[in-house]
Amino acid sequence: MTAVPVLIFAVGNESRGDDALGPLLLRELDAWLSSEDVGREKGQGFVEQFELIEDFQFQIEHAMDMKDRKLILFIDAGMDTRAPFAFYRLQANNEPVLYSHALAPEALLKVYAQFYHQVPPDTFVLCIKGESFELGEAPSPEALANLASALQFIKQRLLDADALAWDKI
Repeated sequence: MTAVPVLIFAVGNESRGDDALGPLLLRELDAWLSSEDVGREKGQGFVEQFELIEDFQFQIEHAMDMKDRKLILFIDAGMDTRAPFAFYRLQANNEPVLYSHALAPEALLKVYAQFYHQVPPDTFVLCIKGESFELGEAPSPEALANLASALQFIKQRLLDADALAWDKI
């Protein structure tokens, strides 16, 4: 099986308030990519360039999902993120990978490089500002407003999935 060029990972827990922002954004992107408007605007084959994966957390096995991609986007919620969101190119770090689950995106890039003995694909992070991460809470109104801003922003980036263009943002 050949991997599609762009992989979008979203992590979060819908039972913990604003931690649901990653999965909520991913579902909005899925609906948008599946819409007839996008198909008409971008032509056939555009939607097939993207694979979307949702999980509770980044795990070591996700390094295999990254193989043969041109571009990867990690989406998550962050408590200390500036509003409405942060967007940046991700670099692997030199910190040891101590756990086999609940990895930071930087650690996942390091696992990829160690496992495949190659430089990871161009990778970016979209971290949406969250306010409340309490168990059993719904997403906060502020976080949902941040989500709406992040959704509009990332739609524009996906219309030009060239990583070099993403760096000029």
